[in-house]
Amino acid sequence: MVASEPDRSSARTDDRPSPDAVEVRSALVTCTSLRLEVAGTAADLIDAHAVLPDGTVVVAVDAMNPLGGLLVAARGADGAVRLDVTHLVPVPVRARVRAWLTVTGKVRRFDPAVLDSCDDDAVTALLGLPPVALWAVEPDSVHVERHGVAVEVPVEDYRAARPDPVAAVEAAHLARLVRHHRHVVHRFAALVDPALTASGARLVPVAVDADGLTLRAETPHRHHDIRLPFGVRVTDEAALDRELCRLLPGVDVRRYEEA
Repeated sequence: MVASEPDRSSARTDDRPSPDAVEVRSALVTCTSLRLEVAGTAADLIDAHAVLPDGTVVVAVDAMNPLGGLLVAARGADGAVRLDVTHLVPVPVRARVRAWLTVTGKVRRFDPAVLDSCDDDAVTALLGLPPVALWAVEPDSVHVERHGVAVEVPVEDYRAARPDPVAAVEAAHLARLVRHHRHVVHRFAALVDPALTASGARLVPVAVDADGLTLRAETPHRHHDIRLPFGVRVTDEAALDRELCRLLPGVDVRRYEEA
């Protein structure tokens, strides 16, 4: 039932997109900021990007400012634009960086006709962008770096992947577990590995996805992650609530949903 830190090979398994591709798609959809670099000039964009179903990243940048002028000049050039995202654990813990993600590609003006092929989530995200010029960044290359090791994600894998089904609600669920159910997490961890609580480790839920929950055990000098797989793969928030309550005995599903 319990595994150590999950394997994150970029290869596809069981006809599923590679974990790296899913992580990049999930991080891009859920992050509130990213760094845009073009022609050696960079700027941090806050709440100014959206991701289309095919993985194209749309950024909102005023064409009349210097960065917008550089985007105009860079239109259509391969690898002319770079996007950087730091994927973070959404709760306070040691070593919060999950990965550094980099997407490079060509840029063009966003074509509103694309809206006809977008899903509701993408349309909502696009409508929430600042009312300035919209630019579409079409990826040429995608990289993920963890612990100093960079992995290239094939662009076709990136485009074929979709965000994890619960990526959009992960932060809220982790915060809920930390705030309202810490005692249950500790009690369950004691059943899984009594040494964890005997050592005085601080136990924090640091990740949840469609396949399971990850706890981090922190001691003064080290930490390690423990993977707790779900019985079934979840596809929506209601199923996630049920699996978390099955995984953590003592959490009442109705009280959990209300917390």
